[in-house]
Amino acid sequence: MAGQSTYKGAGVDIELKESLIPLFRRLAAKTGGAHVLSGVGGFGALVELDGHGMREPVLVAGTDGVGTKLKVAVMANRHDTVGIDCVAMCVNDIICSAARPLFFLDYIGIGKLNRKIALDLVKGIAAGCAQAGASLVGGETAQLPGLYGEGEYDLVGFAVGIVDRHNIPDPRHLRPGDVLVGLASSGLHSNGYSLARQVLLERAGLKLSRRAPGLKATLGEELLRPTRIYAKIALELFRKFGLKALANITGGGVIENLPRVLPPSLGARIERGSWPVPPIFELIARLGEVRQSEMDRTFNNGLGMIGIFAPGDVERALDHLHRSRLSAWIIGELRAGARGVSIG
Repeated sequence: MAGQSTYKGAGVDIELKESLIPLFRRLAAKTGGAHVLSGVGGFGALVELDGHGMREPVLVAGTDGVGTKLKVAVMANRHDTVGIDCVAMCVNDIICSAARPLFFLDYIGIGKLNRKIALDLVKGIAAGCAQAGASLVGGETAQLPGLYGEGEYDLVGFAVGIVDRHNIPDPRHLRPGDVLVGLASSGLHSNGYSLARQVLLERAGLKLSRRAPGLKATLGEELLRPTRIYAKIALELFRKFGLKALANITGGGVIENLPRVLPPSLGARIERGSWPVPPIFELIARLGEVRQSEMDRTFNNGLGMIGIFAPGDVERALDHLHRSRLSAWIIGELRAGARGVSIG
């Protein structure tokens, strides 16, 4: 006769999850940005809303996940960087509204809970929150045996920030002749990995543990390089250096993302070759015979953010970016015409 059935026998280890909560709480306590009254471990995070002297404080919320970059992390058995990606994918969206990140929550869905993997993920999330100036206030770790395969998991985040209503970027303030400034990405960030994996790992048969042609690191190190978090530099540019609009170059590339901050009467003209394209993108294009138009619509191609400035503010902004050790380049301008992007 079969023994008694248990939840743990079905694949859900409640004791392990409970043992991790105090460790998660200690990691979260090291992050700051919001007035947290009650965070990790409760039924809900309690955050006191402080307008920070704003006349009309507005909350800005965003959510996103890491996507199939997680498959690379599983293949490489390295899980300490994708938590940073999770924060970046959410925070880099809300800062386009000039919002200061306040707090962050995560969701981890996993087949069988693994102590080391869970801790590495939350350590990365806490590190990302520290970079963004946001408080990690809680999350959910869901054990879902049968939904995820051996060693597989999903990682999603939720970010909330705050901005004074009169500081929210207004597309109506943009003008023909305003200058486009590209801010360097750290690599692929967390977009286009379905195509990148197909080309590099399946079609070309490259190994994560080896250095690929033209790269200074192993392929695994390159593919798991965390998404750059632009929160602090973006807020400085908005407040002190005349930044009029900011576009996060995420899924869909420049072609789909830059128009999101433009009015219907303005288009963007970008000069190809005005910024250096990192070798990883050239490698994907060459090995996969990927057309330039497909690269433009899939990857950031070295541009993590595009800021828009009045011509008189560009030099000061670039000087500040360079002093902050963030590479940036003038890549084009706005022109009268239908909303859209041309690259040539």
